[in-house]
Amino acid sequence: MLGQMMLRPLLISHLIDHAANYHGDTPIYSRETDGSTTHTDWTTIHSNSKRLANALAKLGMEEGDRLATIAWNNRRHLEIWYGVSGSGMVCHTINPRLFPQQIIYVVNDAEDQVLFFEKTFLPLVLGVKDHLRTVKHFVCMTAVDEEVRA
Repeated sequence: MLGQMMLRPLLISHLIDHAANYHGDTPIYSRETDGSTTHTDWTTIHSNSKRLANALAKLGMEEGDRLATIAWNNRRHLEIWYGVSGSGMVCHTINPRLFPQQIIYVVNDAEDQVLFFEKTFLPLVLGVKDHLRTVKHFVCMTAVDEEVRA
């Protein structure tokens, strides 16, 4: 139909595509949980979010599935948000200040299938994981060379 204001739907995936295409080299600085600062750009965020989307598809995640994060506001969280939302899945954040019983309720009520979490929240996740009925995959948001004991 002619006269439409937009020629394509307004999707999350288009936002990250636009950022990579027109602002790809714009720096993004992020404070990591160890106190260090990392530097990246929109091209890298775009690439990593697409890689995450592909990895989630290989895990069997599909459009409409719900995934949760317990994380700080950093570059990894940004990549997860774009990777999940851009794939048509639902990404929702969980406030780590909630009581464990509240976290259990929120995750079970949402029927989350994946829980992304920062290493700093490992004790919290270990305390609730046995009560999370629908979570199939727990993903610790840490560097490959960091050791996490669960």
